[in-house]
Amino acid sequence: MSKATHKPHHFKVSVRWTGNTGEGTSAYTAYQRAHEIKAEGKPVILASSEPVYRGDAARYNPEELLMASLSGCHMLWYLHLCADAGVVVTAYEDQPEGTMRITDDGGGHFTEVVLKPSVTIKEGSDPGLARSLHERAHRLCFIASSVNFDVRNEPTIKVE
Repeated sequence: MSKATHKPHHFKVSVRWTGNTGEGTSAYTAYQRAHEIKAEGKPVILASSEPVYRGDAARYNPEELLMASLSGCHMLWYLHLCADAGVVVTAYEDQPEGTMRITDDGGGHFTEVVLKPSVTIKEGSDPGLARSLHERAHRLCFIASSVNFDVRNEPTIKVE
C-alpha cells in the first residue's frame, strides 16, 4: 500500500430533521421523528426512529443503519479477500440481527450483532478457505473495529 492510503480518511454527511409539524418540540407527541440523511451526489436516505419511539416504520432507523453498515463493511472486505485468494463468489446475502439493551435511564446500547452471510462460490473454489476469509474480513472491517459490542459471524457457504 502507498503512504497515501495510510492518511486519515474524512467522511461528511448531512442529517436534517424534517419532522416539525408546526409546533416544534413543544411536546413529545407534537413532532415527527422524520429526518433525511444526505451525502453529496448521492440519493437521500429517509430515516426515522423505531416505531416504539413514535417513528415511521416505512423509514430506516439508526439501529438498522448501524447493522447495515457492519454488514456492508464486512461484505466488501470479504469480497476483496476472496478475489485476492482466488475464491470466486457468485452470490452474497446477509441477514444481520442485533440485540440492544435499554438501560434504566431510558438510554441503551447494542450488546451484539450477528452477521449471517450466505455465500455462494463457484465450483472449484475452496469452501474451507471461503469460510476462513470471514474471520480476516471481520478483523479488517473498519466499522466492526469501531464499535464497543460483539460482532459475530455465522456464515454459510454453498458451492454452485
